[in-house]
Formats: sequence, structure tokens, C-alpha cells
Amino acid sequence: MKLSRLGMLSLGLALVATPVFAQADKVIAKVDGIAITEREIALATEDLGERLAQLPDERKRDEVINYLVDLKLGAKAATAAKTADSPDFTARLAYFREKVLLDQFLTAEAKKAATPEAAKKLYDETTKGMAPEEEVNARHILVEDEAQAKAVAERLKKGEDFAKVAAELSKDPGSGKEGGSLGWFTKDRMVPEFAEVAFKLTKGQVSDPVKSQFGWHVIKLEDKRAKPLPDFAAVKPQIDQYLERKAQQDIIVALREKAKIERLDQPAAPATPAPAEPKKP
Repeated sequence: MKLSRLGMLSLGLALVATPVFAQADKVIAKVDGIAITEREIALATEDLGERLAQLPDERKRDEVINYLVDLKLGAKAATAAKTADSPDFTARLAYFREKVLLDQFLTAEAKKAATPEAAKKLYDETTKGMAPEEEVNARHILVEDEAQAKAVAERLKKGEDFAKVAAELSKDPGSGKEGGSLGWFTKDRMVPEFAEVAFKLTKGQVSDPVKSQFGWHVIKLEDKRAKPLPDFAAVKPQIDQYLERKAQQDIIVALREKAKIERLDQPAAPATPAPAEPKKP
């Protein structure tokens, strides 16, 4: 028996698609004869979200299956009690049907907007207008009072290693253990008193004691540079998220603009009076 080209194509698609759907509809468990499928496990995993995030990975699947067991048993009991016949259930079902429809629609449409080409175009347009921003790499030693800061400065002038003195004396719980290292930072990342001094230093220079709301600092500038632009690959997830959200907002705005919206719980706006006819000469 010979198959037509259309028949062969249909058979080929069926052979490709069947394992995917079969996997999704694979029965994983039963409760009172009611099946729990792999697809339901995926949906419940998405729905439970934060609740599962607190569990170790090896417990998550069991938690989802146990949840679905309870869900099936509860739904079966609710059906026997004719809960589905109540007006409240009917209203809730209609509401959540529309909500899921909207969510699915917006998700699908947003994915169309977040193409690699659109992401690269937005990246290029954004970075093209970004002026180079200066940043420095510095260390500091934080102490409680001016006398301690002056003593630290004297030790450094005599040639002691900045990182060792920082590890010994600095009250900063974060950088102290790292030899006072603050890494690279821009001016806006630090309190004004600290930033003003740090950005005026030259490479390798150590400052005089500087007072801020945190105490007294002695600062050493390790290096200075123009802040490099963010790499496209590193920021692409954020760009995609922005494109998807913008697409969703645009869709909702467009739908509202085309719709006739009436608020029956509010009084109608007063009609605008027609302009008076000009007096005849």
C-alpha cells in the first residue's frame, strides 16, 4: 500500500508528536482510581511556586504529588456534595477561566515580541546613548574615632601593608576580612563624604582620615577606569523581560482603546452643551 505525500507527512508528524503528548499525559499515580498525570504535576509545580521553593529538590516532586492527591480527593467530595451547582462556584469558575485565558494569551503574545533581534536592537539603542561612567577600585579601613584613624594612617605611612592592617583593625564586617577591599564601584554607590575623597585619589594613594556616618575611614585607591558597558548576553534576560512586559501592557492598552467601557455604578458624565449660535447681524 502506497501513502500519499500528505499521508506520509501526517504520519511523520504523528510519530514526532505522540511521544511528547504521551509523556505529558503519562499517569504517575492514582487515587480512588482517578489518574494523576505528568501534565498535572507540571501545572501544580508552577502553581505552588514559593511553597516548593522552601523545600529541598528531592522532596519537591513528592510534595506536588501529595498535593494533587488531596486535590483529587477534595474535588471528588465537593462533587458529591453538589458544590458545583452553587452560583458562587459558577461565578468563580467563569472568573478563573477568563483569568487563565488572559494569562495564556498575554504570555504567548509577549514571547513573540521578545525576539533575539528585538532584544539586540533595544540593547544597541540603549547603550549608544550611555555616557562613560567613572568607577574606582578601592580599599578602606574603618575605625570608630579620629584618633584611631590617625594612628592607622601613621602605620601606613611607615610602610605597613594596607590589607594586613585592614584585616587587623577594620570594623567593616564585610570588607575587613578581605583586606579592606571594596572592589569596583561608582560614585553613587558610596556615601558622599567617602566618595568625594575616593574619586580624587590617584592610583596607589592613601587618604587622610575621612569621617562619615559609619565612623572614620582611611582609603587607598587601587585603580580607576571608565565603567565598561554591560555585556549583551549578561543583560539579555532583563531585556527579554522588559520586552515581554511592554508587549503585554501595549496589548491591554490597545484592547481598552477599542472597547466601549461603561461604568454603571457611576453617574453619567454631563453632556457637553452645544455652542451657542452666533447672533445674526
